[in-house]
Amino acid sequence: MTAARALAQWAHDHRADPDDHALAERALADTVAVALAARAHPLRAVAAPLPDAARWAAMAHVLDFDDLHTDTTTHISVVTVPAVLAAGGDARAYLAGAGVMARLGAMLGWGHYAAGWHATCTAGAPAAAVAAGVALGLDPGRLATAMALAVPAAGGVQEAFGTHSKSLQVGFAADAGVRAARLAQAGATADPRALDAWLERVGGTPTTEFPAAPAVPGGLAIKMYPCCYAMQRPIAALREVRDRVHDDLTGVTVTTPAGTVHPLIHDRPTTGLEGKFSMPYAVATALLDAYPGFGSFTDEAVGRPAAQRLMGQVTVDRRPGETSTLLDGEVALRLDFADGTVLHSELALPPGSPQRPPSDDELRAKFAACGPDVPDLLTGLTWEGAAGLMRTAFPAAPDRTAPDRTATERPATDRAATARPTEES
Repeated sequence: MTAARALAQWAHDHRADPDDHALAERALADTVAVALAARAHPLRAVAAPLPDAARWAAMAHVLDFDDLHTDTTTHISVVTVPAVLAAGGDARAYLAGAGVMARLGAMLGWGHYAAGWHATCTAGAPAAAVAAGVALGLDPGRLATAMALAVPAAGGVQEAFGTHSKSLQVGFAADAGVRAARLAQAGATADPRALDAWLERVGGTPTTEFPAAPAVPGGLAIKMYPCCYAMQRPIAALREVRDRVHDDLTGVTVTTPAGTVHPLIHDRPTTGLEGKFSMPYAVATALLDAYPGFGSFTDEAVGRPAAQRLMGQVTVDRRPGETSTLLDGEVALRLDFADGTVLHSELALPPGSPQRPPSDDELRAKFAACGPDVPDLLTGLTWEGAAGLMRTAFPAAPDRTAPDRTATERPATDRAATARPTEES
């Protein structure tokens, strides 16, 4: 028994309970909402030539507002929802892919993420193959083959964070899964042991033993702010004392387990995308903005003199030690003022985390922030309806790969047939 075969059998056999179904419906609404929020983003034109799953996943991830599986540091829904929609699937296909992604992420472990891999992509490609494969009706053997066929695309690195490449490589993972599933459906062969070998080579530990239920162990975190999950906790902690901050702030010290801020690679960001991966900017936007929303993560917002000045006052004290998730321990903040006043704020669980799930009002507010029409579009949303909505919002670009054949330009074969032979002496 290989990991691929064990995962394929789990995906084929899993039967959802009401909690699984609730998670799937929330994941569908959240993923579609954050994609629609990006309708005016410049990436839309860049991603237009990509296949459906790639295009939709990239657009759903570019604002970094999509859900996260904190146990494995993977954005499960942004890979699996587009794969399911592109393959014509439903909640069952989503839960199969999401469950495989959570279990693959557990096999990869924190060390894989800490080594610089983008686990959303590495775990995502084989998981998307399962999501699309279940949608296409593949049996366990074909599902295992599809995972093996997706292994060549199971890549992605954290150096992409803060650029379009981060969301594009998520799109590549989703598309690779759909492609692998369709190839397996068509009869392509692959050795399922490839998945086990790949897991070992990227630092994971293959196993055939994993929880049978729930579909996604630990649940999914819903983001309240459109930025890296490592910034959710410090932003929320600062917002708890924001009304007590006065003008003569002289410094902010953020004390946090080192691993929990591993993705925050930009200490002095200059663009909105870089600002989504910056602890100093987390402090700046939490103090400057009534709500750190989309407007807080533009190039102009990051470049504000007040934001740049505040970022220069931030010190990050990274405590060494073992890390297993982005929510290990707690974040502690100290704010010092010129008059000697000191403010403290500590937080373990940010709003939206699995242990502190968003209320219905908070979800409605998030969806409304994604666009004034979004709440209505999500009302009664089905999986089939979501696919149509994504096709309308993010249509495929015309095929520009075909040669331009005008009336005055005939194919080379036609020209050759009518050309006069040259005379040789």
